[in-house]
Amino acid sequence: MESEKLEQVWRAVCDQVKSYNNIDPSQINAFFSRLQPQAMSEDFLMLTADNDFIKTWIERHYVDFIKQALMDLYHTAYTVVIEVDITAENSNGNQSNVENRVETPATNPSYETRAPLGQTVPSKPIGATAQNISDDGVEGRSTRDGSAALRQTAASVDRREDFSNPFNAYEDDEGGEGPDGPTSTLTFENFVIGDSNRMAYSMAVAVAEMPGKAHLNPLFIYGKSGLGKTHLLRAIQNYVHETMPNLSTIYVDSAELLSDYMEASAAHDKEKSSYKNFKTRYEEADVLLIDDVQYLQGKKQTLDIVFQIFNKLTGQGRQVVLSADRAPKNIDIDERYKSRFNSGGTFDIQPPEIETKLGIVKSFVEEYKDNEGKANFAIPDDIQMYIAESSSSNIRELKSAVTKVIYQMTFFNQPDLSLDDVRSLLENHFSGGPSKRLTIADIQKEVETFYKVSHADLVGKKRTRNIIYARQIAIYLSRQMLDLPFNDIGKKFNRDHSTVMYSVTNVEEKMKESRELREELETLKQLIREI
Repeated sequence: MESEKLEQVWRAVCDQVKSYNNIDPSQINAFFSRLQPQAMSEDFLMLTADNDFIKTWIERHYVDFIKQALMDLYHTAYTVVIEVDITAENSNGNQSNVENRVETPATNPSYETRAPLGQTVPSKPIGATAQNISDDGVEGRSTRDGSAALRQTAASVDRREDFSNPFNAYEDDEGGEGPDGPTSTLTFENFVIGDSNRMAYSMAVAVAEMPGKAHLNPLFIYGKSGLGKTHLLRAIQNYVHETMPNLSTIYVDSAELLSDYMEASAAHDKEKSSYKNFKTRYEEADVLLIDDVQYLQGKKQTLDIVFQIFNKLTGQGRQVVLSADRAPKNIDIDERYKSRFNSGGTFDIQPPEIETKLGIVKSFVEEYKDNEGKANFAIPDDIQMYIAESSSSNIRELKSAVTKVIYQMTFFNQPDLSLDDVRSLLENHFSGGPSKRLTIADIQKEVETFYKVSHADLVGKKRTRNIIYARQIAIYLSRQMLDLPFNDIGKKFNRDHSTVMYSVTNVEEKMKESRELREELETLKQLIREI
């Protein structure tokens, strides 16, 4: 694509990303100014960043938004790959640490400051990656044209998810780990366990320790986006690779699988072996992990191939692990696929409760401290609790909020952020809008509608079972979502301090035993946030 056209496309993508909810346009201006579009085809976009930090920061926080923007603009699923332009990085000087190299939004506020679009990327690092790692993970295979090289580079980069450490580079040198090795820091050790995910976690561990057992083959894990399904699949991959290195493990997202199949089919007329090589790669896996299989709905030919691979592997006692955002019975596919997907162990991940979300916040902060060698770094407990209580069930949103706070404290040199500062910083971050605008009256209204009780009954003296239940839920949510003193809450319900304390404690105890109640509360919180 011509550089002028490429520039127009990239600007359109940037504008589209800035139009999304929960996106801060000033941050897009700051970070995207450090990206240069280099190549684009009908379903592929390559960008370069001027250093590793910018590359991994974009991959971690914004690459999904870039893909969504491309989908919205061109109605095509794109592979987006980001490489480091070493020339641009070196031109900044050889500072002693990454933080000294990174510009802040204050020093680089707009797109106009970036280098000219269409600048040629040094061929050595990109070519080396493309030539050393082919689409089936075999090193040393050459490519026939630049487009193929770029696609193979995209495949190798897209398979890794090692974004926990923003300064960690991907190893593709001789002796390094290829795309099907442990390319992620997502492990069982750093998976935060709670009542909402304990069963799925236990079954994932069981599969990792003894892959191929019939009663868990396939293992099917489902739950809403952002609850940790990919984490468990990657953890299985890493565990098997570490403890049973003789076994071949392949992790693939269904979108990547679909792209691989389409490319193999398109090349079939020119290269008869392309389709066979595609199928053989997956059929030779000892552990095959396919993420987000719901995206294969309506892709009959790809489903047929997946079904053939699935049957061959499970028939030979090899392990298959699948994930989706819904149960197999709710995926719009042929009944025979549903039956086979559901023939082993099927387990769900529910939205995390407050304790689990707080554990994730603490774990993420500890991970940052370890990675950056900042033993004395800390986020105050009240801020951690605010993030846990204000975030939705999506763990990505939760971690993104923590990252935003860390960024504000470190890169903008504000280590003494107060809770009010964080409320302002995250005002438009959480889905449903700013929680600080909520009132007890808002919560009461939603609870009354949800449980079909009147306001007079909710705050009155009636003690029928359904009214007591709704009242205690409303009191609990007022405490959790607004963090008000018990006495202040009691005044709005015509109750004293001790009654409010009892209601909160009673709901917390019931939550430990009832998954239905946890789901109910999560639904109510979402409704309240959407006010």
